[in-house]
Amino acid sequence: MLKPTKGKLLIAEPSILNDSSFNRSVIFLTEHNESGSVGFIFNKPAPYTINDIIPDIDSSLKVYFGGPVSENNLYFVHKVPELIPNSIEIENGIYWGGDFEVVQALLNDEILSKNDIRFFLGYSGWSKEQLNEELSITSWLVRENNFKNLFKVGINNFWKNELIKIGGIYRIWANAPKNPSLN
Repeated sequence: MLKPTKGKLLIAEPSILNDSSFNRSVIFLTEHNESGSVGFIFNKPAPYTINDIIPDIDSSLKVYFGGPVSENNLYFVHKVPELIPNSIEIENGIYWGGDFEVVQALLNDEILSKNDIRFFLGYSGWSKEQLNEELSITSWLVRENNFKNLFKVGINNFWKNELIKIGGIYRIWANAPKNPSLN
């Protein structure tokens, strides 16, 4: 079993179907250390664009729900540290944060695309041992991020496709309806 480390993916176990925040989520883990863990849900778009949230930005890039913590704050991860100063490397060429004024100018000049950057309202966070406890009761599956460009992964079947790769009983869950009671 893989251990959670920054840069890994957390795949929501089918057993957490009743958790509206994390049901069918794929989380990109940006930090995991003795203090706790932080990540962003990569496959849950919000009904907003970046322009809806910050009218000074002339861009229609989607914003995603990053998780249930600090949902009024905007966060971003990207793969263009050469364009965005003060970025922090997570792993495999993916960075988070950086100079937001530069990001705003790059978006307004149409230099950044959805394949370069992703915005999130809120984040997913766990206290010191919380994620390890959730892993021990099978709330999450830890997977390597083997995607060449995580920003290009289709979000509609992201969770399903990861379960199919795991195989076994997860193949059945991957094809289950979103709401089994409507079956």
